[in-house]
Amino acid sequence: MPPPGPAHGHPRNPGMALDLDWVAGAAVNRSAVERRVESLPGRRSVKGAHQAAWLLKAVSLIDLTTLSGDDTSARVARLCAKARAPLRADLLEAVGMAGLTAGAVCVYHDMIEPALRALEGSGIPVAAVSTGFPAGLSPWALRLAEIEASVKAGAAEIDIVISRRHVLTGDWQALYQETREMRAACGAAHMKAILATGELQTLGNIRKASLVCMMAGADFIKTSTGKEPVNATLPVGLTMVRAIRDYEARTGFKVGFKPAGGISKAKDALVWLSLMKDELGQDWLQPDLFRFGASSLLGDIERQIEHFVTGAYSAGHRHAMG
Repeated sequence: MPPPGPAHGHPRNPGMALDLDWVAGAAVNRSAVERRVESLPGRRSVKGAHQAAWLLKAVSLIDLTTLSGDDTSARVARLCAKARAPLRADLLEAVGMAGLTAGAVCVYHDMIEPALRALEGSGIPVAAVSTGFPAGLSPWALRLAEIEASVKAGAAEIDIVISRRHVLTGDWQALYQETREMRAACGAAHMKAILATGELQTLGNIRKASLVCMMAGADFIKTSTGKEPVNATLPVGLTMVRAIRDYEARTGFKVGFKPAGGISKAKDALVWLSLMKDELGQDWLQPDLFRFGASSLLGDIERQIEHFVTGAYSAGHRHAMG
């Protein structure tokens, strides 16, 4: 039986044969991308109840994450409790959103079992980072074995990291082959391919890597591990979502998107949601096609929802993740 995961109302991307002509022609006009990003509506264009509704939607798309060397079962249990009840009960009651949960909980392999135990019966999937995260430089056989071990342990989603050197040297065949084998190792678990975009040098490289990973069968493409010096930026996001749009137009298959790292403010979440809706449409405002890799975002969203409900902000420390 496949592990539990988000409900998918669309066929899973099976991938396709590597099309090097498509990859070679995948250019990006940086100035046009930057102009488009500057035109995105910010927080001021969404007010009151509409803003609260968008922020509640954002909560349902957050992958609450702990990826530290000092992770413990107790820390993971607290994170899972937060995923089950991401906002204060009185606020959820006031806005009529009882039962709201986060999108997933993301952990290292060793923390899968305590996460599954803490999330039992919730329907919230456990995602595991894999393949020598974050650098992705462990021996190839071990990277595949790590995926298989995490799937066997019950992870519904696997976040893999690509070999950046294949992008930087233009070895698209090697990138495709590796990603294809990692997708096969995932089996029924959904695969999120992390591009580590802050290390790929150009938007053109990011677009090409996005296409190759989708051709190889990625269920999601994700900007960053969160460990690079530069993480999710809007020009990178626009480049990736337009690759997703082109891939769907050519193949008919929808692929998800996950910006990760550096998204900590509610106003930023609103801009990302606007980008997804404008570029890809309503389908990409659901957890099976869009996630935020941004645990710290939740605290600021709770502050904004509290302000909407009560008209006032409380002390910031009340919203800190524990």
